[in-house]
Amino acid sequence: MNHFLIVAAGGALGAGMRHLVNGWALRALGPNVPFGTVVVNSAGSLLMGLLIGALARIDGVSSATRLFLATGVLGGFTTFSAFSLDAVTLYERGAIGAAFVYVAASVVVSIAALFAGLSIMRSLG
Repeated sequence: MNHFLIVAAGGALGAGMRHLVNGWALRALGPNVPFGTVVVNSAGSLLMGLLIGALARIDGVSSATRLFLATGVLGGFTTFSAFSLDAVTLYERGAIGAAFVYVAASVVVSIAALFAGLSIMRSLG
């Protein structure tokens, strides 16, 4: 339960930051393209790379710190950062085919699932 609360606290901060970035992008760049999502996904992925790289160089970082920052804050900011980390991890392990399938399946299945959810709800009247 303690880990759950650590992740939840970090997630609240990350989600709040995502909201601020989306609001800024809407005001600065306009509503025609979801630039906020692009900024959040790109920044979150960069930050995840910096964080994981830094944590790998520091001895004795607690699992609570990792959970708060990576799963909580960055996961709340954008799950795309976790998706990016998973894809790069597969690639760096030499599982290039699996990385490609993971990326393609994640995007295609997620978009198909959203269409399915919309279709189900719209069919209910």
